[in-house]
Amino acid sequence: MKGIRLYIIIFILLSFTGCNRKAKPMRTDTPTSGVASIVCDNCFAPIIDEEIDVFQKLNVNAKVNPVYTNEVDAMNLLLKDSIRLVIAARNLTSAEYNYLKSKKLRPRSQKISVDGIAVIVNKQNKNAFISLSTLKKIFSGEITDWKIFNTRSNLGEIRIVFDNPNSSTVRYIRDSICGGRPFGQNVKSQKTNQAVIDFVSRTPNAMGIIDVNWVLDKKDSTNLSFIDKVKVMSVSKSDNADADNSYLPYAAYMVLHEYPLCRDIYIITSDVFGGLQSGIIDFIAGNQGQRIILKFGLVPATRPMRLVSVKNDF
Repeated sequence: MKGIRLYIIIFILLSFTGCNRKAKPMRTDTPTSGVASIVCDNCFAPIIDEEIDVFQKLNVNAKVNPVYTNEVDAMNLLLKDSIRLVIAARNLTSAEYNYLKSKKLRPRSQKISVDGIAVIVNKQNKNAFISLSTLKKIFSGEITDWKIFNTRSNLGEIRIVFDNPNSSTVRYIRDSICGGRPFGQNVKSQKTNQAVIDFVSRTPNAMGIIDVNWVLDKKDSTNLSFIDKVKVMSVSKSDNADADNSYLPYAAYMVLHEYPLCRDIYIITSDVFGGLQSGIIDFIAGNQGQRIILKFGLVPATRPMRLVSVKNDF
């Protein structure tokens, strides 16, 4: 009898212990279903919006919540493990990779595109070509007036605008183009990419530095025209820019390394388990996702481009 009572007591104690133990949350997402949040550089918002839209239409049980912010905040969210998928214009540094590994995470990255930075001016501006060397002098403040292009120009001071002080575009121009030199006093920010376009469209002496996908005319299936609101300048690697050695930020010129303002885009994850985030990565790096990247005027990283040379005989 005592033995029976003892078993009953042990059973009751085990029952209470089991009730008080909190069950570990179980992930239920798969590569094609569930809910996932991702963070993306603001520069690529138009592209990623379309990538998500198509992905969700193909996978009706999937819900992707994008967070658009600047590059600095995006990387900080990843390092703090607040989010586990980032789309950015740079890869992880060795220190960032090792830090994530020390947190028992599994950082992985994949290049998804080659991107172009466009130089835009007001439509009243008659200047169509600019050299990379001149751009560097403008960014540093060594050149401050539009008279450098035309002594009779009445545009006055060159007012340069970026999207955000912490944006990937600012970092790219400062570090990769200007060699880390500080910007001049004529360089300002406008908070968003759309604000850059709006400012340049109403300011005759402005020069905007913006990701090309923001100014490409989406209605043109050839990807060879830009929005009518601003003018996109051709950029040359030669010191004396002209029509023969200057190029617009078309995907073909990026592939051929003719256009000088190019950078790589990466998708980075620290998710150990995969799930829906791995499905997103596979889609963007796959055939349909890469076609969307090409549609927005960028160079697909995982799918070959066919370049056709057309020669006119007169």
